[in-house]
Amino acid sequence: MSTIRTPIEVRYQETDQMGVVYHANYLVWFEIGRTKFIESLGLNYAEMEKENVVSPVLDANISFKKPIRYGEKAYVETWLEQYDGLRTVYGYYIKNETDDIAVIGTTKHVIVKRDTFRPLSLRKSFPEWHEKYLQHIEGE
Repeated sequence: MSTIRTPIEVRYQETDQMGVVYHANYLVWFEIGRTKFIESLGLNYAEMEKENVVSPVLDANISFKKPIRYGEKAYVETWLEQYDGLRTVYGYYIKNETDDIAVIGTTKHVIVKRDTFRPLSLRKSFPEWHEKYLQHIEGE
């Protein structure tokens, strides 16, 4: 599995009264990792959005293993879990500074027209993305 590792700054405002990262913030960290993963393939969400196309989350799964606390270093590892030309599933590990897995998750996405939310085929609408995703999946 080819992953992209992105450092995450654990900010004080992301923690709860117990001093651990509040659970909803991991979704933000997933998005940071997903964006860096896409950029590592030479692609860019902003270019897609210029075409009036966005990529909403259809499903998110998160499993919490260990807390991450303010002051610790954290990393999100991101990879392409599944891709079928229409739907894309990204996988994530959030790891602490000793490389222990703190959170495991996935998000499932499609692309849609911004104004209608009508689904589009990534394969047909963005062939460069399709080819890079296929290369990534097949290279596993």
